[in-house]
Amino acid sequence: MRCKLFHFASGTTSRCRTTSPRLLRAAQSTCLPAFFLILALYPFATAVRAQEAATPVAASQEAGSQAANGKISGTVYLPGSNEPASQVAISLKAHEAGVFRSILTDYDGRFEIQGLPAGTYEVSIEEQGYQPYRSTAQFDGSTLKLELHLSSIMPPSSSSANTVSVRELAIPGKAKDEYRKGLMSLAKKQMVQSLKHFASAVRAFPGYFEALYHQGIVETDLGHPEAAMQDFQMASELSGGRYARAQFGMGYLYYLQGNPAQAERMTRRGLELDPDSADGYVILGMTLLRLNRTDEAERSAREALLRNPNEADAYLVLADTCARRQNYAQQVQNLDTYLKLDPASPASKRAREVREVAQRIVNRAQSQSEAH
Repeated sequence: MRCKLFHFASGTTSRCRTTSPRLLRAAQSTCLPAFFLILALYPFATAVRAQEAATPVAASQEAGSQAANGKISGTVYLPGSNEPASQVAISLKAHEAGVFRSILTDYDGRFEIQGLPAGTYEVSIEEQGYQPYRSTAQFDGSTLKLELHLSSIMPPSSSSANTVSVRELAIPGKAKDEYRKGLMSLAKKQMVQSLKHFASAVRAFPGYFEALYHQGIVETDLGHPEAAMQDFQMASELSGGRYARAQFGMGYLYYLQGNPAQAERMTRRGLELDPDSADGYVILGMTLLRLNRTDEAERSAREALLRNPNEADAYLVLADTCARRQNYAQQVQNLDTYLKLDPASPASKRAREVREVAQRIVNRAQSQSEAH
């Protein structure tokens, strides 16, 4: 959901502060309590990542990778115009390279994904109100810039055509400006200020479900789960139930409330709408752990990594599954990967503490084995 997905909280329904799907479980004689980090959503994560500080830079980066350091960027346009299409999900797939990435366009319809290897990429867009977009692009591993144009589902003469583009064009400039300011404040972690901007955007355009969703993110961070749930529910209703990030938001809140069964249903519903969401799979993995379905939680974390290999929080889910199986050596490895990907996150201090405990267990087991 880092402004990127949403600063969702630790494993209680009390005040949640700058967290990310965090799931760690280390052991002493048995296990330390699990602790959870939820991304700032991600849209979750993806939405804010794509718009952080209202710039077109994605948070999908392969830091330090020499074999995969290419960049694909571009702009998506509405049908029959040069108007940018904001908040549109772009998917890139390169089957041979094992790459599966998804990102939302920013306010200006732009997107950028870094850390990509060379290969043949399938570019796809599936957005309510438009024809599915499909194309193939050969990528040499350096840079590639695309211009993508959406097409209406029906001819312009049809009264039901262009429903989404009409909505885009109907959003007043004041609402868009307040929404952009809200995203910028959220990127700077100015929560109260961002809340004011999102609320102003909704007042200017009551159907602005994207602003309502981000308002819910801030309410969650400020420790107002009831207000956040209302925001997510309203965002979902206004979108006709098609806004996946609102489903993830509700799923996460149900998770915090100790209702993992409802959290699973809501999160899976979101994944049906947006199967490319790495953040959705991380939240699902957290929920499945709470339901004691460790194997499924691991698979969910790996699905997240398939979609975004740099999804640091997925390694926290994997670390927790390893601890439950008392595989502390693998737990240490997963925590090391997490700390390499996100060394300065609010969860990093706790991750290091848990890693130290797990490493002591590993060292003790090795000493006992050598003594025998």
